[in-house]
Amino acid sequence: MNIHEYQAKELLAKHGLPVPRGIAALSVEEAVEAARQLPGPLYVVKSQIHAGGRGKGRFKELGPDAKGGVRLARSIEEVESHAREMLGNTLVTVQTGDEGKQVNRLYVTDGVDIGKEYYLSMLVDRASGRVAMIASTEGGMSIEDVAHETPEKIVTITIDPAQGFMPHHGRALAYGLKLDGDLAKQAQKLGRQLYDAFHALDCEMIEINPLAESNGTLMVLDTKMSFDGNALFRHPELADLRDVTEEDPAEVEASEHDLAYIKLDGNIGCMVNGAGLAMATMDIIKLNGAFPANFLDVGGGASREKVTAAFKIILKDPAVEGILVNIFGGIMKCDVIADGIVAAAKDVNLSVPLVVRLEGTNVEQGKAILDNSGLAIVSADDLGDAARKIVAEVRKAA
Repeated sequence: MNIHEYQAKELLAKHGLPVPRGIAALSVEEAVEAARQLPGPLYVVKSQIHAGGRGKGRFKELGPDAKGGVRLARSIEEVESHAREMLGNTLVTVQTGDEGKQVNRLYVTDGVDIGKEYYLSMLVDRASGRVAMIASTEGGMSIEDVAHETPEKIVTITIDPAQGFMPHHGRALAYGLKLDGDLAKQAQKLGRQLYDAFHALDCEMIEINPLAESNGTLMVLDTKMSFDGNALFRHPELADLRDVTEEDPAEVEASEHDLAYIKLDGNIGCMVNGAGLAMATMDIIKLNGAFPANFLDVGGGASREKVTAAFKIILKDPAVEGILVNIFGGIMKCDVIADGIVAAAKDVNLSVPLVVRLEGTNVEQGKAILDNSGLAIVSADDLGDAARKIVAEVRKAA
């Protein structure tokens, strides 16, 4: 789960990290009122969408000379002008794709006199099984560009979760950012605070870019934060921060049915149980000359209702020209899945080719249910056979 910058900053501030004062706004009037509550005379008006590159982005509805999604303002009147141009318009950045995202929220903050910008992030490093703190002296720019052009300027510090953040981690962070004196002490303290927040909130990632030096003080000027969805039951207050308007409607609907769904750009819908099997299914579809339209994992204990919901979500994508169901019946029984497939196909009045490969517990009963359904369901013997058949069926129907 992702949250907005202003929400992330509020959480970091509660853990003691230095954050400039800022106020969120949902309307032009609220943006003006927010500016009036700040000391000024310099303000920053920031579009709030779940994507990076906002400052260099462009608004679809505005001309090519218009400013991006993060703007300086030197008066309250300028804050109002920026807010009117941003709210309700579509911001396109390197991370949104050409479709962009509509700006529905703004964040008006104090302007900060920036001396030097740094990069700092913390994430789960699955390769080492540890938390990784990544730092660079090259803040304020894309870390991907830094990694490509000057990888020697990126420092990675791994932290054993059994040991936690230790003084030597803080010293390594300060050294990696080339800080000394009081700034080095601030960096060591900030590193510990960031680790404590990361651990306490069950984060997957916290990114601060830039972390800026301003008049001898390190300040968090921009941040992104995401959480481990499996740990949200421990944090009901975090679940309330979710902004579903920033998410794909189909993905939101899938989460309500406890389905893992991600929309892709292909034409063959996939319904699979298990993430590994889903990845293999998508790969073999591509191997046979087609492209998957989605990743959809129904999980290990899908019910008939869950399978029906999965079918409906897949078919809401107008690009879908065929569906491949690939189920291994372990905990999930093949006959239950077959019942769900038949019920779903009838319920949604299925009009695209459907190929089903079942294997595992009660597989013969499941295949019999499909064969006796009276529907045009094509059975497959194995994964390779299933991929070849769905690609052939889609091409035949085209």
